[in-house]
Amino acid sequence: MSSSDELVEQLISLLCASTLKLATAESCTGGMIGALCTSISGSSQWYVGGCVTYTNELKIKMLDVSADTLEEFGAVSVKVAAEMATGVARSCGADVSISTTGIAGPTGGTDAKPVGTVCIGCHVQGDTYASMFHFQGDRHSVRSQSVSKALEMCLELLRRNADAR
Repeated sequence: MSSSDELVEQLISLLCASTLKLATAESCTGGMIGALCTSISGSSQWYVGGCVTYTNELKIKMLDVSADTLEEFGAVSVKVAAEMATGVARSCGADVSISTTGIAGPTGGTDAKPVGTVCIGCHVQGDTYASMFHFQGDRHSVRSQSVSKALEMCLELLRRNADAR
């Protein structure tokens, strides 16, 4: 079992215990988180769905990401990751959501945002958090690390939210 598989198992446990629903909005991970979630029997109890929004146009149209935010900060930004997470939670009617946007490579990087730059957003019951990460390796490795980090981030926020109650 991979670390991502273990993380999903932990996520399922928390979501089911709280009867919370999860949605995903993915760009650089191309649906890997959604695929991992739906690979588990019974996932319809806690996973409502998601979307792969690879282009800015779809981020705007499907997730209600602001064109101004995209213009000012770029698609690979903490602001866009936060808006993606909030947008998919709202559009799917989910309590919890995860978003990813980044540069998996090997092309597309810049000095300001090199290959391996990934922004991950999480929306947990009305609160939205987003962070930027820098992963190393080839395209597959960057995407895999992004999935694991997104699941870890979501689990941490769910646990923190549960402890605050």
